[in-house]
Amino acid sequence: MRATTAFKRLMDLPGVTVSDVDFQPARVVVTVKLSSRKLHCPECGFTTRARYDTRPVSSSWRHLDLGRWRLEVRADLRRIDCPTHGARTEGVPFVRSGSHFTRDFEDLVGWLATTMDKTALCRLVRIDWDTTGRIIERVMATGLDPNRLDNLFVCGADEVSWRKGHSYLTLVSNNDTGKFVWGKEGKDTATLDCFFDELGEERSQAITAMSMDMGAAFEKSARKEGHATKAVICCDPFHVVQAGTQALEKVRRQVWQDLRKLPDQDAAHRFKGARWVLLKNPGDLNDDQSATLRKLKRRGGDLWRAYALKEALRAIFAGDLCEDEVAMLLDRFCSRAQRSGMKPFVSLAKTIRKRRQGILAAVRLGGN
Repeated sequence: MRATTAFKRLMDLPGVTVSDVDFQPARVVVTVKLSSRKLHCPECGFTTRARYDTRPVSSSWRHLDLGRWRLEVRADLRRIDCPTHGARTEGVPFVRSGSHFTRDFEDLVGWLATTMDKTALCRLVRIDWDTTGRIIERVMATGLDPNRLDNLFVCGADEVSWRKGHSYLTLVSNNDTGKFVWGKEGKDTATLDCFFDELGEERSQAITAMSMDMGAAFEKSARKEGHATKAVICCDPFHVVQAGTQALEKVRRQVWQDLRKLPDQDAAHRFKGARWVLLKNPGDLNDDQSATLRKLKRRGGDLWRAYALKEALRAIFAGDLCEDEVAMLLDRFCSRAQRSGMKPFVSLAKTIRKRRQGILAAVRLGGN
């Protein structure tokens, strides 16, 4: 089998034939010719057989690596006189407009961006940060399903943070498909308003249930006129347990600050290492961490009571309990938290009582 035939089958690029393969020390250059006689505008898809002229230099694009070699695709292209965009280099079927990479390469980068951090991605595919960002933008522009906001009946809104919590991104997911369908920078009411504006009043009114955290911002947006006014608001149990963990962390910090004021400074230092013991689930602790947890139990005090409350709240949603059972256990937890006298848990109890119907709705509709 000739090298040109082998690489045509290997790369499987649409609309081209391989005319030459050049093996170089660090890369393989594959020269191709377009099969179509028609010229396509890369911007609008306008087609014609008439050429404006021919580019004096060859165009090249990086393809998926071939082992340790970089694989480069090269072609001589013509220019088209588009009635809308003027003179443009003809579009290539295996390349997105304005890119120096093939679609296969960019699709790989787009998929890797969802599964690993950006630094590792750049090292793996050997491109820089800015190039990665531009590739992701092109993949999103052409890869997003234009009908992703259709048939959206049960959805969820949540925010994620980066840069140590200084920047936020609001994401909306389709709970039926388990896929994100919308996102925008920010985490306030105005940010989610943009989602409903894009969704439109008719599709917004068709939403039957919407899950979110226990904050007021997202619910305020959902209840605005023309938004999801008919939807059942569900407070995700994950966020309820997360709020319990955050209350425990506040108590731990206060106890640590009190220990720092004691003459024995080593006590505060030893206590600081117990943070992850308290935040992790008991089943995930190793032997040393389990021993530390037993010491904290023997010591007692506010910290152990806070830990017991956190675990009690987590246990409510850890099992397959019905709505009535969850309601009874939540009422018991709120009473215990209120009587504890610890401000973070007193505030948590007030929040849970306020969001009780939303929490129970999430359990009823299967959001647990």
